Amino acid sequence: MLYFSLQTYNKISLIYNVFNKYIYISVIKLSIMILKNLLVKVFRFYYDGFRGSTLRKKLLLLIIIKLCIMFLILKIFFFKDFLNTHFSNDTDKGNYVIEKLTGKN
Repeated sequence: MLYFSLQTYNKISLIYNVFNKYIYISVIKLSIMILKNLLVKVFRFYYDGFRGSTLRKKLLLLIIIKLCIMFLILKIFFFKDFLNTHFSNDTDKGNYVIEKLTGKN
């Protein structure tokens, strides 16, 4: 069995912690790079597709109309402002939301 002095153990522990932090930071940087590359690839895909298309103005207009329908019209008719119509102050709203999230009745 190997026995280490306290100083040796502290040095090994410090090296281990620094190495783990370096790996953690490296993984985060790598994830950010992959995400940026993915976003660039998606943008280039759509940009090249619309650039070479003869129907680009019509397709962009269709996409904008679709987004307006999804976010404006559906919100107005289907997603009413429940909290403002049922509660008068922020405390009651907060308590209601906490009860719904935690499941307390």
